[in-house]
Amino acid sequence: MMKLDLYQIDAFTDEIFRGNPACVVPLNDWLSDEILLNIAKENAVAETAFFVDNGDTIHLRWFTPEIEMDLCGHATLSAAHVLHTILDYNRKEIVFMTVSGKLTVTVDNDRYIMDFPSRKPIPAELPEVISSALNIQPGEVLKSRDYVLIYESEQEILDIVIDRQLFDQINLDPGGLIVTARGTDVDFVSRFFTPQSSILEDPVTGSAHCSLIPYWSDKLHKTHMIAEQVSQRRGKLYCSDLDERVLIGGMARTYSIGTCWIA
Repeated sequence: MMKLDLYQIDAFTDEIFRGNPACVVPLNDWLSDEILLNIAKENAVAETAFFVDNGDTIHLRWFTPEIEMDLCGHATLSAAHVLHTILDYNRKEIVFMTVSGKLTVTVDNDRYIMDFPSRKPIPAELPEVISSALNIQPGEVLKSRDYVLIYESEQEILDIVIDRQLFDQINLDPGGLIVTARGTDVDFVSRFFTPQSSILEDPVTGSAHCSLIPYWSDKLHKTHMIAEQVSQRRGKLYCSDLDERVLIGGMARTYSIGTCWIA
């Protein structure tokens, strides 16, 4: 039996039971993809982050209960939080090597600032099956990795309901559906949905902001913004547009520390 440490972190929040829960599993060496996927399934949260620390850089991967992802914000933030607050990693800058390239997380007091690639969305046509699954139609449709649907108000974002039976007919692997509008108390708000996944609505989606930040930066003529993902759990993100890159900041809290056993 192999013993692994397991940490569950609430990301993009300063309160337990808010933000987006992620599991973090440090490894000495990589296990098979099948085992990593099975651990993620067993954890039953939106994302599990696995990392191997080789000294100078830390190799990081992300798994949902269904697939390996190309980029994940809240699990990256959670991994940085585990390193900084639990594993005594004393560097202010944490460098992760990933399938999306080098990702840097800077520790700024109780906030983690992630340097991510910008994914500016471009105009697109909305597939009929997605349109039929929405109770409110968007005013504008864009796409990067994810579809980005623009609405008139925060209230519309709160009122959106997805017909899952229709929505699950489309495969956006590994992307999803972002709905967004100007915010009432923040610069912009959003929600995020993934078809054919065990968790339909992701509570707070850092990677979605790789597209939201450049879009809203252009619309609002602002470089620095505050965003809120208005899911049931909610989460706050501190955003900066750097043209080719974006900065996504947030807080985190440790929910649990435990052990898992792999045969």
